[in-house]
Amino acid sequence: QVQMVESGGGLVQPGGSMRLSCAASGNIFRISVMAWYRQAPGKQRELVAAAPGGGSSNYADSVKGRFTISRDNAKNTVYLQMNNLKPEDTAVYYCKAQTAFYDYWGQGTQVTVSS
Repeated sequence: QVQMVESGGGLVQPGGSMRLSCAASGNIFRISVMAWYRQAPGKQRELVAAAPGGGSSNYADSVKGRFTISRDNAKNTVYLQMNNLKPEDTAVYYCKAQTAFYDYWGQGTQVTVSS
């Protein structure tokens, strides 16, 4: 059984920073891409950032220059460093681990940017 455990969400003021973590555990085989998505109320889930096993990471235009994705392959963990947060970044953030056979999702963590 595979578990994706997220941590690091909460309330932050505009302009602040926050770091999300997501660790995959269990019988998970050969993760190719690890990524972060988010879903704001009344909106569709959207890709925030993705880190392939090799090569460059990619980002949504709205977060370029502010967010950084990184991964620790030895720990099957992906991180999302978020700087200069804006109210429009408020959403539930989900991590995803992609394999050849299945996509595994975290339970979601709420990020609220508000003064």
